[in-house]
Amino acid sequence: MDSIRQEIYALNELGPLPSEDEASVEILKKYEVLYRSITRPITNDEARILVKLFGVDGCFGFASSLVHLIETAPGWPLKDCLVNLENEWIIELRNRAIRGGLLSED
Repeated sequence: MDSIRQEIYALNELGPLPSEDEASVEILKKYEVLYRSITRPITNDEARILVKLFGVDGCFGFASSLVHLIETAPGWPLKDCLVNLENEWIIELRNRAIRGGLLSED
C-alpha cells in the first residue's frame, strides 16, 4: 500500500468539491491551501482518494487542477478510478488516458 499524506486525508475530510453556486470563499481557501501543499507526484492510493472529490462542476477551475494532480500518480491510469462515468471529470480523466494511448476504449 502506498503512503497517504496528511494533506490528502484533509482534502478527503472536506469532501467533494462544492458547486460554484454553493462554494464559500472560506471553503475554497481551505481546498486551495491543501492542494498547493501537495508535492508531485502523488501516490496511486492518493489518486484513489482524490478522484472521489470531483463535484458537479468545475469549482472555479479547481477540478481541472485536480485532474492534472491525479495524472501524476505513477500507475496512472488506474482503471478502478475510472468507473463512475456519471461524473464529467471521471469521463475527462478516462478520455485523456485514451487520447494519450494509456488506456483502451473497451
